Amino acid sequence: MTSARALQQPGTGPLSGVRVIDLSINVLGPLATMVLGDMGADVIKIETPDGDPNRQNGPARNANMAAMHLNMNRNKRSVTLNLKRPQAREALLRMVETADVFVHSMRPAAAERLGIGYEDIALCNPRIVYGYGCGYLPGGPRENDPAFDDVVQGEAGMADLMLRAVGVARYLPTVLVDKFCGYMLASAIGMALYSRERTGRGQQVRVPMLESIIAFNLQEHLWGAVFDPPLGSGVGYVRLLSEHRRPYETRDGFICVLAVNDEQWRRLLPVIGCPELVSDERFCTVDARIKNIDHVYGVISDQMKTQTTAEWRRLLDAIDIPNGPVARFEDLLADPYLNETGFFQRYEHPTEGPMLTTAVPTQFSATPGGLHRPPPLLGEHNVEVLSSIGYSAQDITTLTR
Repeated sequence: MTSARALQQPGTGPLSGVRVIDLSINVLGPLATMVLGDMGADVIKIETPDGDPNRQNGPARNANMAAMHLNMNRNKRSVTLNLKRPQAREALLRMVETADVFVHSMRPAAAERLGIGYEDIALCNPRIVYGYGCGYLPGGPRENDPAFDDVVQGEAGMADLMLRAVGVARYLPTVLVDKFCGYMLASAIGMALYSRERTGRGQQVRVPMLESIIAFNLQEHLWGAVFDPPLGSGVGYVRLLSEHRRPYETRDGFICVLAVNDEQWRRLLPVIGCPELVSDERFCTVDARIKNIDHVYGVISDQMKTQTTAEWRRLLDAIDIPNGPVARFEDLLADPYLNETGFFQRYEHPTEGPMLTTAVPTQFSATPGGLHRPPPLLGEHNVEVLSSIGYSAQDITTLTR
């Protein structure tokens, strides 16, 4: 594990100089704004006096500083405002005047009730990029329906994928919809900023969870339904739905192996002890392997049981076949490769003590992102931010309660 390091100085990332006002909570929005902060943006996290609910989610050393907050809110400043008070909304709009980006994760009707819909914010700052993640397509009949990751996983067919593959309808054990849409929102905001630099105009950016994840799922699973009427088996990429598509059991554990093209299969089959299958019509082409996928994967599964994981890895590496062990999350923390490349980073939080985080995986040769602010305490930057836009100490006390 890498030793604790000093935080990077702000101002080095590709979004250096961009200011983001972030009213989002939970996962989708905070992840999006964390990505922007990692890339150098000055992210001001606006919270209610009670804070983002994720401040209470997970293990904690101190109140309002739970694990989920710590792992999604680095590179941000925290300001508490009670937006139900007109004075607090006025303070927010003053901040908007200095900002480039405005982000929230409310339903459109809720934002309108608070007077922070797109028209309200754009009137205050026409150059603003106004972004939010929502459950369903804005302007549609469900735009104000509540939505969370589990619900959208079911509606988007992800639970059905599990039913088809393993016989049980269940959610993926990760908040994939929230995380994917969070990264989509960050990306879309970056594109809108680029457009603004060319045109001078701000705009609204909206990422609906359901439509986004359905498009994501159907990239491969639209399959034969890409034709009208559908060809073959219709919807569902059959290779991914095979019951044998799983890590292969070895003599002492499990291994992941994937040969894709014909040349790789010609190299793989002799090494696993099946040279006669090189000329077997079921193994010769991509189309043939797909049509016989259960048999193909079944053969590999049977052969992998004959040697240890380490033995197979040496043999497969020698013929350049992609392979890897099945790692537990605990294994990742001690993985020599990840630690050699500095993927896991330790730092000292001013109040929470020694902390562990992941590095920014996207690399820029001239303007690298990084960790330059630890996750903030609730309201930690009230005075710093609000005094900079003209509020007195007494005003700040009133606004932030």
